[in-house]
Amino acid sequence: MDRIYLDYAATTPVAQSVIEAMLPYFGTEFGNPSSAHYYGQLAEGAIEQSRRDIKKVFNADDYDVIFTSGGSESDNLALRGAALEQRKRNGATKILISSVEHDAVGHTAAQLQQKSGFISVKLRVAKNGIVDLSQLKEQLNKQVVLVSIIYGNNEVGSINPIKEAAKLCHEHGILFHTDAVQAAAHLKIDLSDLDVDYLSISAHKFYGPKGVGALFKKKFLPLLPQITGGGQESGFRAGTSNVPLIVGMVKALEINNESINAENSRLIALRDKLITNVLRTIPESQLTGHIKDRLSNHASFVFDGLSGNDLLIALDMAGYAVSSGSACKVGNPKPSEVLLALGIKPSLALGSLRVTLGKSTSENDLDKLLTDLPEVVKNLRKEKQLKNGN
Repeated sequence: MDRIYLDYAATTPVAQSVIEAMLPYFGTEFGNPSSAHYYGQLAEGAIEQSRRDIKKVFNADDYDVIFTSGGSESDNLALRGAALEQRKRNGATKILISSVEHDAVGHTAAQLQQKSGFISVKLRVAKNGIVDLSQLKEQLNKQVVLVSIIYGNNEVGSINPIKEAAKLCHEHGILFHTDAVQAAAHLKIDLSDLDVDYLSISAHKFYGPKGVGALFKKKFLPLLPQITGGGQESGFRAGTSNVPLIVGMVKALEINNESINAENSRLIALRDKLITNVLRTIPESQLTGHIKDRLSNHASFVFDGLSGNDLLIALDMAGYAVSSGSACKVGNPKPSEVLLALGIKPSLALGSLRVTLGKSTSENDLDKLLTDLPEVVKNLRKEKQLKNGN
């Protein structure tokens, strides 16, 4: 069976040139960058060159770059580190997040409320998944310590107005963080223009290795370290630096950004073809997220009258690797909080599908999916009707 991978929002394959860039640091240049000798100096030089290079990609001269183990750690470090340190300075205790955040932000804000005395407030979003800036403006006051709004949503693909949100926060002297884990793969990010205080990324979303990411922090802004020990990453994140993965992440980002405009144009054409044809050929189907302001590779739907879990299994058996917005567990289906926040009823939210495209996705791949998907949905609906005795 020929298999077709359509789950690039989950992870991407590591580019061959990225693997080649990493290899020396697994072998001949294996030194610990904290060591003072020749081997340590080589490793430290590779990290600091990577730091300079990643700043160049993001136009981030006014930022510190803290290398981490990935997006989740970067989000945790930003929320915990900024909120705890800033509270000591001004006594503010309220954290504002959107109602469609990745769990790395949502669960962290909830734990800060449960264990550390903060108040976590979720901002509403429109039916298209875009955060309500008018509510954000209403909520901003001296009690707010930090605001975090996702840049490009992982489940529904909607792109939030991050520059505008950050500007509103800064008018009130409030710190602003964005989770750009999905966005970094598809948007050219200029931090000097975007002007956020903290920004998180993860390498494996843009054809880099798993297990490495970064947090960008404006210089001189507060951040309490969450991993203590040695003085690595200017004291913000202890632990022996993962030299090969850091080198690989920056190499992957540079390669991705070189072709980002042309690749986005190609992906948008494929994405729009997919959306148009799914909505046309499958009855009782609905697009989730914004129709235009969405990540270039991202299409997401809900289908009435079926289980997203069953749909994923059926498509996997047919040779397609896709994803769902619902956290389905055998015997305990649970609709996605993100889809519920968009106003989608729970029964419909359970029938979700996310198709995300990548560099290897061809028009022929999509044509095959568009042929098979309507039949798969039709058959699953029939099976459900028979099971229910209808």
